[in-house]
Amino acid sequence: MILVKITNSTEVVASKTHKLFAKVTPDKVDENLVEAEVIKQMSADLASFGLKGEISIVKGIEIKEEALMTKKGFVVKKTQQF
Repeated sequence: MILVKITNSTEVVASKTHKLFAKVTPDKVDENLVEAEVIKQMSADLASFGLKGEISIVKGIEIKEEALMTKKGFVVKKTQQF
């Protein structure tokens, strides 16, 4: 299993759109846009290598040192197969 945490969603949205748009959209919207685009592109790239599996957008987990912590409200928002 591979876990990817994106920490600069707002900056990515600002670089791909007008900076004013990034300023007026909440960070959660930026995060959702970037995550959706990332799993779409990752699915296509992984499938092109002949790999099969799934990618999920998950909220409510955190890695601390070598432990996986789940928070109240843990949810799988989206899963995409490739």
